[in-house]
Amino acid sequence: MTPGRAAAYAIRVEAERGRRLHRAFSDRVDSLEPRERGFAHELAWGTTRLRGRLDGLLDAHVSRSLSELDGPVLELLRLGTYQIHYMDSVPAYAAVSATVDQVRVEVGARPTGFVNAVLRRVAADTAVPPEDMNSLLALTTWGSHPEWLVRRWLSRYDVIDVRRLVEHDNSQPPTSILPIGMTSKEALVRLAEEGVEASLAAEWSPCLRLADTSSVASALRALPISIVQDPASNLVARYADVSSGTIVADLCAAPGGKALALSDRAARVIALDRSESRMRMVKDNAKRTERPLELVVADANSLPLVAADVVMVDAPCTGTATLARHPDSRWRLKEEGIAEMAALQGRMLDAAADVVRPGGMLVYSTCTLEPEENERCVSDFLARHSEYVLEPSEAFKNEDPGGAFVDSEGFLRVEPWRSGYDGSFAARLRKAL
Repeated sequence: MTPGRAAAYAIRVEAERGRRLHRAFSDRVDSLEPRERGFAHELAWGTTRLRGRLDGLLDAHVSRSLSELDGPVLELLRLGTYQIHYMDSVPAYAAVSATVDQVRVEVGARPTGFVNAVLRRVAADTAVPPEDMNSLLALTTWGSHPEWLVRRWLSRYDVIDVRRLVEHDNSQPPTSILPIGMTSKEALVRLAEEGVEASLAAEWSPCLRLADTSSVASALRALPISIVQDPASNLVARYADVSSGTIVADLCAAPGGKALALSDRAARVIALDRSESRMRMVKDNAKRTERPLELVVADANSLPLVAADVVMVDAPCTGTATLARHPDSRWRLKEEGIAEMAALQGRMLDAAADVVRPGGMLVYSTCTLEPEENERCVSDFLARHSEYVLEPSEAFKNEDPGGAFVDSEGFLRVEPWRSGYDGSFAARLRKAL
């Protein structure tokens, strides 16, 4: 059993128990060689992303319900099926043999015959998508998303858009960086000189898309005054349209991308987060980029601030606009959790509202597609706070003449199946004098 396979199995077991995939991965791969680390990442992330599809493939070749299988056996069958059909570097016979060996080590000899027989049948399966990819069954099973979530999306979006969203979520997300203090063109020249291949992420973004997701460290060494940031996140900072010389408080600031993106224009940026460990990421990024952020560990519901010109509330959310980047979230989410999250977001907005000085701005943002957490949360807030009105930036609207990102109500909406990147939502709320 290779170290990469052993790590991927351990990571998947932890993810199925509710631990976040990236945290389980970080704890398991430090001692691995780069090749084994890359193998473990592809296998763990790919199996998580396509868990629903893998279960559909297995279900056709297992005589009883998958829920009746022992958890470790089912997990190893998923890992083996992913290697057979989705890892070109692993021949099917090798995937079957390696998985059977791993079952023997992780579980014992008893289920090895069963696993061997199932995976041989899986290897003979062509694993082609259904003819009607617009059906609910196809979108949930082959599309590998929870049925309740797909039903919600179908109630709001055209089925073609839902299919494109599902396909986007099942793809490998690109990695982008934002150069600070230099133009994108200058940054591309610097990266090329250091042998890092990159391109402009999009004509509407200053972010640079790395050709190889594993080249992040090399890119940051070549451009130390830069941060890893998706174009959708950068759009939120641009939509905020912070005036020069203002005092900005960024709540829930970790890992610091928006705070750093705003630091070029603001006189002061106060970055707050309730987590000391997450605040260390902000501190490290601020030190590397030489930006004088003021760091405060505090709960956004009880802010140790008097007043700020602009308060950014990048609220915790269900993250349904970033499922390509966080594939485990789709399996951890519960429909009832949306209302719970919206209630938390409302409390955070209420607390932040008191910190904004008269005439100042409250910018609310999420990375979810769910209306309860987005426009409904904002409308409920405005109903409670008559001193606030929605005021989109005219300067940003001029940058978006086709209305690709600012809708008719003035909200920022970045839809991942259209942009090709993460999704985001934002509302710019002006406080009366």
